[in-house]
Amino acid sequence: MMVLRTLFAILCVALFTASAASALEVKSAVLRIDRTGLLPISRLDLPPDDLGIAGGTLGIEDNQTTGRFIGVDFTLETRAVPPEEAEAALDELKADGVELIVVMADASTLSVLSERAGPDVLLLNATARDGALRNAECRANVLHVAPSRAMLTDALLQFLVWKKWPRLFLIHGSHPEDGLLAESYRASAAKFGASIVEEREFTDTGGARRTDTGIVQVQRQLPVFTQRAEEHDVVVAADEADIFAAYLPYHVWDARPVAGSAGLRPVSWHSAHEAWGATQFQRRFERLAGRGMREEDYQVWLALRVIGEAVTRTGKADPASLRTYVLSDSFELAAFKGQKLTFRPWNGQLRQPILLTNRHLTVSVSPQDGFLHQTSQLDTLGIDRPETACRDFQGDN
Repeated sequence: MMVLRTLFAILCVALFTASAASALEVKSAVLRIDRTGLLPISRLDLPPDDLGIAGGTLGIEDNQTTGRFIGVDFTLETRAVPPEEAEAALDELKADGVELIVVMADASTLSVLSERAGPDVLLLNATARDGALRNAECRANVLHVAPSRAMLTDALLQFLVWKKWPRLFLIHGSHPEDGLLAESYRASAAKFGASIVEEREFTDTGGARRTDTGIVQVQRQLPVFTQRAEEHDVVVAADEADIFAAYLPYHVWDARPVAGSAGLRPVSWHSAHEAWGATQFQRRFERLAGRGMREEDYQVWLALRVIGEAVTRTGKADPASLRTYVLSDSFELAAFKGQKLTFRPWNGQLRQPILLTNRHLTVSVSPQDGFLHQTSQLDTLGIDRPETACRDFQGDN
């Protein structure tokens, strides 16, 4: 009997060793490009050092949980570099044989990296929201996990129209990204039958907005700035640069709700979200990172789960095979949002519900009831197939 047990143990070790030796290795990376910018208005919004990276760690752990059972070894490298080192960091990852890279960068940097990466590398955009990346400037080697600005503004406008608050007072900042967000709100208002009754620009004068003096100055300025506006139902703030919007609630002249960049905000994720099994997911992340999960963390986690699901279903790890699969009707991904997520084959955008939050809880989730679509209700958010200007994506099934 002892001999049989010994032989059995040797056989198990041999089988395990052979399985490990033949395991499919899937190399992935998170490349975060850190730009120096203004600190956020609230200290609660200061970015943690592991922003996005922590989400990647949880994502690779989830992939490995499945990988251990199917003979797949998922690995992850992480890089956090300034813009001037972005291309060199990409080159290093390619030299290490990494062909699946989650990128946290702005639109211009992502475009540069996609050119340098070439057709044999698949980039997953985890942060850039620009509509141009999903339209005329789309790239065949980039998939978009981050929601576009259009998806976010459509999500908010659906809710406002559903609430029968169609008259908007739009206040936008003076930075270029604020202008892009304001344009997205204009398009969303026209799309869903709302009207922008008045529009004003809040000019950034470069003051110290986080000092006591700066805070008092803005708080005193906003009531005067917002008075005598046309009759409106809600104030919508387009302040992606984070200059003034946080001060709008309780400081506007008329007693109206605030939405957009403050008040009721459209987001891909929020640490207060608990529906559809999200509570356990939130707790797992909190144990890992010692903090709440932010949008960037969720989007990086989601990107790595896209890779993990595609590898699991196809048994392949090359970018071309994975790209073909995730753009097909066969791909779907559970993501704690009440329905499976899929990709739009015409521009590589991940379809997903958008949470509407007041920072303490999830107020609603878009798409809203009553906004219908012939294919997927999720396609009421963002750029639909008939509207796309993406011509070279080569993924239109």
